[in-house]
Amino acid sequence: MTASNTEVASGVQTTGPRRARALNAYVWRATRPIMGALGSVPAIGPAAIPLMRPALNASLSAASPVPRGTKTTVVKQRVDDAQVRGEWTHEAQQFGGAIPSPSSGRSVLYYLHGSGYLVCSARTHRGLVARLVRRSGIGAFSLDYRLGPEHQFPSGGDDAIRGYRWLLDQGFSADQIIVGGDSAGGHLAQDLLAANHRDGVPQPRAMVLFSPLYDPVFDVACALERSGVRDPFIHAASAQRLMGSYRGDASPDNPRMRVALTPDMDLPDTLIQYGSREVMADDARIIHQNLLDAGGTSTLQEWPGQGHVFQMFPYFTPDSRTAMREAKDFIGRHLL
Repeated sequence: MTASNTEVASGVQTTGPRRARALNAYVWRATRPIMGALGSVPAIGPAAIPLMRPALNASLSAASPVPRGTKTTVVKQRVDDAQVRGEWTHEAQQFGGAIPSPSSGRSVLYYLHGSGYLVCSARTHRGLVARLVRRSGIGAFSLDYRLGPEHQFPSGGDDAIRGYRWLLDQGFSADQIIVGGDSAGGHLAQDLLAANHRDGVPQPRAMVLFSPLYDPVFDVACALERSGVRDPFIHAASAQRLMGSYRGDASPDNPRMRVALTPDMDLPDTLIQYGSREVMADDARIIHQNLLDAGGTSTLQEWPGQGHVFQMFPYFTPDSRTAMREAKDFIGRHLL
């Protein structure tokens, strides 16, 4: 694709700092048990994550409501020796109530949720995904990939690749698919692009990423935290320790850990949004620059005063709704 050095950073008017503070406070209370030690909060070991996951997921789902009239259809399908799990999401009146069909020629969103390879699911992100495709005339398939510590690297990445190729096997063309992802889902999206290139599989039409992760070792985030950035949601040093339960003994030099994007890749047009207060801000900036250096096109939007994946929470900050409109407009420009 045509290279572009155009960068849009801090280029969107933002409002509502009081609501942003309320959002930051709420999500910190919800995620505090999982993220570990800040001040007097006791460190949480990896063994506790599966036990705490249901309560955390329920809290995040409650804070990210699903629009009325949303229909979901659960998918559990064996593919070779593995399984594709997830759900289709669309407006109930669309497609005659059935799931999106490749024969329609319409685009679909393939969404990869985040949360450190440890928590969350298609259900926790259902509200975000439903808002992304609402009134667009398209549906979305959200993947439920395997999580740590029960499953370790690269299980999630393998599932994300399998899910994309499952969509192709259903009859969707790569040109119909727009990939979306947040946090760890952004890392999965990069891994997917590299795998497609390696295996000669056509790339998706476009990609939209919210607060994407570049470095699962979390060295990049920890360095930003040491520089003085205080994320309202994530304590980088604790997250680094917890994510080790997914990384296992994988080397930081593993090419699927910090994914390289190269000029010989056919890269999709990409939108990246991140909050200025998050310790993963440098991850977003690195991915943006990697896309440009590889000859791709990328638009980077920094949202002042916002934290990690603020787009999930429309009732806490108006910037969530504004950012979502920007993302929907980007998707709309790439629809078939």
